[in-house]
This record gives sequence, C-alpha cells and structure tokens, in this order.
Amino acid sequence: MIRRAALIIFLRGAFGIAFCSLFASLLAAQPLPLSVVDEPIPPIEVGVEFHIFLQATGGAPPYLWRVESGDLPEGISLSPQGLLSGSSAKAGTFSVTLQVQDSNRPPHSINKVIKGTVVSSLLLEWQQPPKVNDNRIDGSLQVSNSSTESFDLTVIIVAVAQDGRATAIGYQHFPLKPGSKNIQIPFGNTLPYGSYVVHVDAIAEIPKRNSILRRRLQTPTALAVLQGP
Repeated sequence: MIRRAALIIFLRGAFGIAFCSLFASLLAAQPLPLSVVDEPIPPIEVGVEFHIFLQATGGAPPYLWRVESGDLPEGISLSPQGLLSGSSAKAGTFSVTLQVQDSNRPPHSINKVIKGTVVSSLLLEWQQPPKVNDNRIDGSLQVSNSSTESFDLTVIIVAVAQDGRATAIGYQHFPLKPGSKNIQIPFGNTLPYGSYVVHVDAIAEIPKRNSILRRRLQTPTALAVLQGP
C-alpha cells in the first residue's frame, strides 16, 4: 500500500494529475484473486436434511463448484452453485477436495480441502434381536443419546405379516436425557401363525431446536411363527 501511494505521488509530479488519476483508477480496478471463504462445515446429523452454501470471493463471479477428489458422505451432494445438501445415513468423518472456478476467460480455479463429521446423536440398536418363542416374538432394543440436549423419545415396534397386516409388539414414550447410554426397551407379543418382519421406528423430538431425529431398524429376514395363539 505504501509503495502504491509513493508511485502515485511520483507520477503526479512527473506526468500530471490527470494521468495519475487514470493510473490510480486502473490499480483500484484490479480484481481480487479468487479465494474460498474459510468457514468450518458444521456437524452433519445422521438422518437429518442438511444444507449449506459454500462461499467464494474475488475473481469473476458467478462461480462453478465441483468435487475434485475424495468422496462426500453418502447421501450428501454438491451442486454447481456450491450447495452442499442431502441426508446421510452413516456416522463418520470425511475429507474431500473441492474445486471452484470463476467466469474469467480463460477461467481461474482453485482447490480447497474441506473436512467434516457426520454424527449420530440418537443411537438405536438391537440389544436382543427378535426371536420366535412358540407363538410369540420377543426381543429388546437399546437407545442412547450422545448429544447435550434432551429428547422426547417415542419407539414403536411392529411385526408385519406377509399380507401386510401389522401387529404392535412394543411401544415406549419417555424423555431421553443427554448422555444416556444403552437404555433397554424390551418388546414382545403373541402372534397368529405366519411369517413376520419386525420393524422399529424411533422418533426423537428436540424441543430446543424444534427438530426431529428418526432411526429405523428391521429384521433382515422374516421370522416364522409356527404355532397359533
């Protein structure tokens, strides 16, 4: 900045105010170099719709974004306009190199490595997988809350027969406190003769965020009840 001012003063004396003003205008008109705004990617919650716009400055907008190398989390995509969006089903970390290109002719481009985390605040697992006992299906689940917020949790377990008939075999509704781990939820009921797939739907309402987390489980194969009630 000091050198630029000194140069302008020199040119003012040597070539006159008009030329100096033109030269200063040309210097001021030089575009800023293309760069990516360095903002951290917030944690992505499993099963929750996520979206964030990436920001670039300098160069000549509009900008064009793409994935240069690496992989975004499954279910998350990047639009050419720089929108990261989607819903991821698996927790973990990721690192991906993105490229942004401006509208200069020829275009300028730069790469930016972004890192992030996909978290699962609500964990739903089989504690004792469903099992046929005579004319019953019994089992248990466990739920955990790894967040710092309380959940209003509802868990519904149904056995769905081959003809689509659903029979409730478990239900729980209770507050799940922050940091709760492996809270057991037993379930079971008598069922008519037939084959059943067990479905679990866990819904956690988060009043502070006015949002909902949802997790689902189901048995990989049908369970055969060979005796009637």
